[in-house]
Amino acid sequence: MMNGFEKRANLIKEKIMQTTLDMLRTSDPKRIRIADISKMAKVSQVTIYNYFGSKEALLREVFKNYFDKAIHDFEDYMNEGHSLKEKIEHIIFLEKESYKDFPPALIKELMIEDNELSRYIEEQYKERTIPLTIRIIQEGKDSGEISDDVSIENVLTFIQLYMNQYETILEMANKSGDMDNFLEGMVHMFFYGVCGKR
Repeated sequence: MMNGFEKRANLIKEKIMQTTLDMLRTSDPKRIRIADISKMAKVSQVTIYNYFGSKEALLREVFKNYFDKAIHDFEDYMNEGHSLKEKIEHIIFLEKESYKDFPPALIKELMIEDNELSRYIEEQYKERTIPLTIRIIQEGKDSGEISDDVSIENVLTFIQLYMNQYETILEMANKSGDMDNFLEGMVHMFFYGVCGKR
């Protein structure tokens, strides 16, 4: 059980992190200063340094927290009994939302500048994202939604090809003027190819 002091401290930390996340949506990380965060969050700079130690550590914590929550929310979604198509659509919806918060270029920049964050993302990818993806594919095969003609490795590779080009796909979706419709078409192609259903 948390005492009153710990609860208050947690609320202050969350407020600082939420303020930083909001600022990251519109500002370059290099331009964000502790003084600006302090002003927006209405807490002293000393408080921010006491909780996080440095701007880099704060940015890392904000991103890790965001990433953790996204994976945790998706794990919950996975346990609600959705179809394979719904799961893939949900992943694309999450990617679209995270693209607004953290464009891929920003993530790359943060990872280049922060080895610890880079290690953390690689770790999460190996320990949580890949096993979760394999589970989605296996469940799709078990339910007959994925053809017996393709292996788990085939589907993983296909997903990887999509993900490697995700930045380009989202930019093209954005330019199309109707992002949701464009992405719906990409989901359809993902499942049925360019010829539609067999």
